[in-house]
Amino acid sequence: MAKLLNVSVLTLSAALPIMADPGARMEAQRTKDDFELRVEAKQWRKARAVAASVDPFGKPAGAGNQFEIKALWTPANLYFLFTCPYSELVLKPNPTTAEETNKLWEWDVAEVFIAGDRENVYKYRELQVSPQGEWVDLDIDRKNSRAAGGWKWNSGFEVKAKIDRDKKVWYGAMKIPFSSIGGKPGEAGAEFPINIYRLTGENANRKSTMWTPTQNRSHHTPEMFGRMILAK
Repeated sequence: MAKLLNVSVLTLSAALPIMADPGARMEAQRTKDDFELRVEAKQWRKARAVAASVDPFGKPAGAGNQFEIKALWTPANLYFLFTCPYSELVLKPNPTTAEETNKLWEWDVAEVFIAGDRENVYKYRELQVSPQGEWVDLDIDRKNSRAAGGWKWNSGFEVKAKIDRDKKVWYGAMKIPFSSIGGKPGEAGAEFPINIYRLTGENANRKSTMWTPTQNRSHHTPEMFGRMILAK
């Protein structure tokens, strides 16, 4: 039976971070109205914080790789905030936020993989934000590969990001239209197959941290996605 994680707000300094499993669920909290996307927005105070703290095989991720997720929703949009402490950042030179950056996953990013249909987890969306506010969104169908065409799909989502170099934390936020996920407005009780990832480091030291383990090196393992429920 899937397990509902009733997670109170936590800090990444907690001694025992909550670890998800392949049957886990997280909740997105209902916020009254849509709001301007900012990492400092007051609406995030209502959201519960969930730790993403394991590697692909469920082992604890090291310091500087763990991160925190908050999720909110309205009928029109799904919102995420990522809080990502770091020891160092691997950033793309000459970033652009005016258009999407293909292969953004080669740098530090936070990623959401989400399917709109519980009966077809092989068709899902991949959305990324970097510490510099770069972004990319992809339409993925594991049963019908589009090769390089998937990244040309446009979700219409928004991103914001901020780096606090004094605290060594970066923040990323997303505002994703439900129309780009499942084609219909969000409603309380709806569930979506999902996993959330962070990529850090470079080359041989590249690290993958996630909410629920995939049990292999690939993020593209929809069979192991958890579930996100839209709370009342």
